Amino acid sequence: MKKLILFGASLALALPGAALAGDAAAGKAKYDMFCSSCHGASGKGDGPAGAALNPKPRNFTDAAWQDKVDDAHIAKVIKEGGAAAGLSPLMPPWGASLSDDDVNNIVAYIRSLKGK
Repeated sequence: MKKLILFGASLALALPGAALAGDAAAGKAKYDMFCSSCHGASGKGDGPAGAALNPKPRNFTDAAWQDKVDDAHIAKVIKEGGAAAGLSPLMPPWGASLSDDDVNNIVAYIRSLKGK
């Protein structure tokens, strides 16, 4: 039994990304509510509230950007805001409004926008 528990614990440590996997469909609903006004309905950074922002909101369809960031970085920006990750302070922190599951779902949805 101890070996099984140790195996499970080591597997969880070896695959941290798997624990963060979210549901893109559920993430879209939260994205539409919290993110689309700046980042746009299609994730291109062209939302109505984003038009007045400088710098412009992130274009989530940009494959080069998607390839260079990991899920933990995207989750940090969503939870703690842009300033916490050395980005624009105009990106607000949503950690008090979103559960960890919500954040993981939004990350999954953002990932689904790559190259669209």
